[in-house]
Amino acid sequence: MSSRRGVGLSAFQNRSALSTQFASHGASLRSNHASSLQNQLSVFQSLLHNFAIQHGDTIKSDPTFRAEFARMCNAIGVDPLAGSNVKGKSGSKGKGSWWAQTLGGDVNDFYFELAVRVVELCRATRGENGGLIGVEECREMVGKGRGIGGGMDISDDDILRAVKSLHPLGSGFSVVTVGSRQMIRSVPKELNTDQSTVLEAIQVLGYVTCSMLEDNLGWNNARSETVIQDLLADSLVWVDAQSPEKEYWSPSSMGLDDL
Repeated sequence: MSSRRGVGLSAFQNRSALSTQFASHGASLRSNHASSLQNQLSVFQSLLHNFAIQHGDTIKSDPTFRAEFARMCNAIGVDPLAGSNVKGKSGSKGKGSWWAQTLGGDVNDFYFELAVRVVELCRATRGENGGLIGVEECREMVGKGRGIGGGMDISDDDILRAVKSLHPLGSGFSVVTVGSRQMIRSVPKELNTDQSTVLEAIQVLGYVTCSMLEDNLGWNNARSETVIQDLLADSLVWVDAQSPEKEYWSPSSMGLDDL
């Protein structure tokens, strides 16, 4: 006869109590860990605030330094442009963005002024590029003073942040990636896969023809003609009819000296 005893009710009760203790201890550890992280984050934000005040003039004047400082902000969850000039229900303005609170309104106003120039430039060049302009090209044009006012010492990062500041307005401006380039789209129309493929090919080759698309992508003539005609209708490509076969160029892929 076996001498092993079955598991009694007390064993189940002990196991249940042990599980409860583990759960309670785990919750305590998570709470302490979250509290510790919150304290560390508060310390980082305080140090960042002091750093911003100490180096405020450099942040305002140096685009590279400004971009690196903005990345530091993002790394600890501080959105420099959050809450900028947003009016409450009473009609009075709130405290403004973190830029404005820390460094004064001039840096905050800098991004809004830059956003206005980006909008004005995109609208002025929409007939040339169909509402799709490279971030680098936009920076060079604004830097040379094409648009409202004179030139500005800015970086690609400044352009991207200026476009981002337009999102709450529902302006239709956004940044898209075509091939290896970041482009500002100022028309609320999505590029389909074929259109993106053609624009990416133009970036690499300089131009495309229908026969090039058919030979390299395996498309039939109807597909090639359709996507090209769609791009032409939106002014996203230009046609050179002087060649034996029509060549299609993208104005956004040309250098500024070519325009």
